[in-house]
Amino acid sequence: KVGAIRGVSASSDAITVASDGSCTANVTNNLSNRNLIINGSQIIDQRNGGAAVTVSAASQTFITDRFLIYEDTDGVVSAQQSTTAPDGFTKSLKIDCTTADTSLAASQRLICETRIEGNNIANLGFGSSAAKNIILSFYVRSNLTGTFGGVIKNSGESRVYIFSYTISSADTWERKSITIPGDTTGTWLTTNGTGITINWGLALGSNWTGTAGSYGTSDKHGVTGQLNLLSSTSNEWLLTGVQFEIDSGSGVATDFEHRSFAEELTLCHRYYYRVQPAISAYFGSGFWYNSNSFICHVDFPVLMRANVTALEQTGTASHYKVIHNGTTSTCSSVPTFLGDPNNTSQSVAFNFSGSGTQGQGGLGRSGNASAFLGFSAEL
Repeated sequence: KVGAIRGVSASSDAITVASDGSCTANVTNNLSNRNLIINGSQIIDQRNGGAAVTVSAASQTFITDRFLIYEDTDGVVSAQQSTTAPDGFTKSLKIDCTTADTSLAASQRLICETRIEGNNIANLGFGSSAAKNIILSFYVRSNLTGTFGGVIKNSGESRVYIFSYTISSADTWERKSITIPGDTTGTWLTTNGTGITINWGLALGSNWTGTAGSYGTSDKHGVTGQLNLLSSTSNEWLLTGVQFEIDSGSGVATDFEHRSFAEELTLCHRYYYRVQPAISAYFGSGFWYNSNSFICHVDFPVLMRANVTALEQTGTASHYKVIHNGTTSTCSSVPTFLGDPNNTSQSVAFNFSGSGTQGQGGLGRSGNASAFLGFSAEL
């Protein structure tokens, strides 16, 4: 029985014990809020709801929230949120090769990418003498065994650190941990722009590969001689449990920081917000600007990273309706973006052919279970 615990050379107690059995601890290695990756467990998928998405040449496509695929080869992949996951996880990001490209041109590439906002990396000290070492860890699985690569880089793609990792066993989840030295030079944004980009190179022409283990000044995505995911339509690659944290000095990644679904979704809403009510439920309130246009106001749940500049919708006019003065009118064309100059809400025009009375109030309404309004402030 003790009243306190103190280190051999310490001048104060690390733990003090009260008479009721409780204790007070001086904790310096707080492990909360250490993961700079949003949706690293792949549990949020606002855009696709787990459905597979075909990604082909020269396109950039978000799959799960905050994670995108860029494909610019002669091959084609199908990507989606998957329920195949390691113990302790329920979801992953899965990429399947559906059209092979066995002979990549020097400029061709297939990558998986996530970007960290500059506001969230200020404590790393990158670009200064106080730069901290970091650890990137993730769970990966593939039928291919051997070496893959990736990079972290700044927004200007002028400071690029190449890393490699080896998949040892086919179709088996493996956790990889890469210690990356803090960069004391270069410009790393600490604004609401892109602070750090992380790429996993999956199929890379020679222009995009280099030697692992140091910072370079030209844009790359992986390591020389790495595997080509597009070598066969039998190939797949899965990712989850992505964590990016300051190295405490041990050089060892901490356990993955699981956040609640609600917290993860709220973090994602800063970059993308999709309002998708059930059929006959409501998008928001508004008024008739004139007989042909109903202005529907949509409030965002959080302050978005930047002013939204476009609207996403299903592309079908009948999915959108307005209830007003005891009746329901169906749109004659799809809703259009109005562009309020703020990061907290947006106004959307529901379009009609003379259905409304100017000044009359109403509610924007869903006419189909798939109806949605999407707003992006992605990096």
